[in-house]
Amino acid sequence: MKIEIPYSPRTLQADLHKQLSEKRWGVVVCHRRFGKTVMAINHLLRDAILCSKPNPRFAYIAPTYRQAKAVAWDYLKQFAEKIPMVRFHETELRCDLPNGARIQLLGAENPASLRGLYLDGVCLDEMADMPESLFPEVIRPALSDRKGYAVFIGTPRGHNAFYELYEAATSQDDWVTAVYKASETGILDNEELEAAEAMMSADQYAQEYECSWVANVPGAIYGKELQAAFEQDRITNVPYDRSQKVHTFWDLGIGDSTAIWFVQNVGRAVHVIDYFEARNEGLPFYVRVLAEKGYLYGEHHAPHDIEVRELGSGKSRREVAYDLGINFRVVPKLPVEDGIHAAQLLIERTWFDRDTCKQGLESLRHYHRAYNERTRSFRATPVHDFSSHSADAWRYVAVGLKEDQRYSRPPQLKADNNYNPLGASV
Repeated sequence: MKIEIPYSPRTLQADLHKQLSEKRWGVVVCHRRFGKTVMAINHLLRDAILCSKPNPRFAYIAPTYRQAKAVAWDYLKQFAEKIPMVRFHETELRCDLPNGARIQLLGAENPASLRGLYLDGVCLDEMADMPESLFPEVIRPALSDRKGYAVFIGTPRGHNAFYELYEAATSQDDWVTAVYKASETGILDNEELEAAEAMMSADQYAQEYECSWVANVPGAIYGKELQAAFEQDRITNVPYDRSQKVHTFWDLGIGDSTAIWFVQNVGRAVHVIDYFEARNEGLPFYVRVLAEKGYLYGEHHAPHDIEVRELGSGKSRREVAYDLGINFRVVPKLPVEDGIHAAQLLIERTWFDRDTCKQGLESLRHYHRAYNERTRSFRATPVHDFSSHSADAWRYVAVGLKEDQRYSRPPQLKADNNYNPLGASV
């Protein structure tokens, strides 16, 4: 039986169908009006028709059942209605195909209600708005016995489970990952994009149309720099180079969190290989942490207040640290804004280890200025919250890090036949 579906995919959609057909898992990040729901419904419909397994089962899942009906049900009927002997069940949002396959629309608001299903394929639309437990606890087991596939699609909503899924997928061979920005796809014309940008805040536009993972933090200080680092694959696996010393930069808390960045100079590039943060611990605790990590250390840097003497002992924390085996260098004191500017510039040539620096990076992304409703502007002073310790320590990296002057370019430049592995000028 020949079956034709009245669907003509755009070039990008057709390419996406091909990629998703070759891998079991896929994460697709796309701008508004990309056509992701139409693509998802037709991907499920094609696979349901062609599936040779007995009683195939496929599902489209939206954040809520009502949303699934409003967004996808009409599309499913539109593209499947000309299939001979197809049946639609309005009350169950289910489409039965002549080969015994079923496609059902479901909502994610009550994950427990989806237990017990088996699936040959599923598309989760607007994954960022779904409960984090849905896939690992409910949907993943439903795919196991039939070795079904899953496609996650949506628009970013900051650093939630959808972001973590995408970030993890980028390093896996059996995953498809794709990002489609409005400025690159050409689906929406410039006039429409300009009109949308004029009516939305910069962060709203960046999130909805440019697929920014950090735009949901209004007033983010390092948002643009970290987004660029993410897009340029500078948040990746950064191994410890045993031939280079590790320099540490501390924000020392008193009855508060202490944050430490672990940094290596590699040419003019900066490799951040580790991050550590703990609360309400004394210097002996952190000395043990450094020893357990086993790095070959160079210089240790701390802010000027390390010189303040404690009332009880009469010693400064710098003297206490020296007695414990750490000789701190004091970072030059600069105005906060100058330090922030230096820190922004430093991110542009820094590689971060995505696993060991995860907590520190999350704090840097959240570091922001508060919005003043009365003046309709962001305040000059950054908000002091959980992110401040990591951000302050990073500012000290920017102010205190010494460059290795032997190098004129970062060694990460693409190699050619004359490649010098040290990246030195020749």
